[in-house]
Amino acid sequence: MSNEVFEQLKEKAEGADAIGGTLKFEVGDLIVFVDGSGNTNIVSQEDNEADCTISTTAEVLIDLKNGDLNPMMAVMGGKIKISGDMGLAMKVQSLLG
Repeated sequence: MSNEVFEQLKEKAEGADAIGGTLKFEVGDLIVFVDGSGNTNIVSQEDNEADCTISTTAEVLIDLKNGDLNPMMAVMGGKIKISGDMGLAMKVQSLLG
């Protein structure tokens, strides 16, 4: 499951425009680090400090991807925790496509 989540995020992020900073997803035990500070988004599983960190579960991520859960409602309901640069958090939708 976690490999699948990583591969999907990696594929989407590397195909999207650079986000202009660093972003870390914590999905259960999985870390997905997106370095979009250069010309492209570079995705790894390194647990680095990031400009913005988003924590959630795989189930919530799947519900978001399927359209079963509204991102704003997920944040308001505490299903997604965001710390750091909110401007970067707003760009996540382009990474999840």
